[in-house]
Amino acid sequence: MRRWLIVILIALLLGLQYKLWVGDGSLAEVWHLHTAVGEQRLDNEQLAERNAALEAEVNDLKQGLDAVEERARSELGMIKDDEVFYQLVEPEGK
Repeated sequence: MRRWLIVILIALLLGLQYKLWVGDGSLAEVWHLHTAVGEQRLDNEQLAERNAALEAEVNDLKQGLDAVEERARSELGMIKDDEVFYQLVEPEGK
């Protein structure tokens, strides 16, 4: 009788250890999820910064023509009617 009780207790202990180390909700799975949450937080912070920059740009474009004018000059090479366009060309040797 005592022997069966010891065998049952050892089997129960091994079953619980298996669940702790390998099964669902194991320490390895918890550690992996904790790492994934940390990585996701970093991604979210970067995306929040990007969204804030885009929101500032949208607000700037909505409020005034200065941003539109700056973009037209830098990206499209446009000039105003009363301005003179100068293009500087570097020598080929440099």
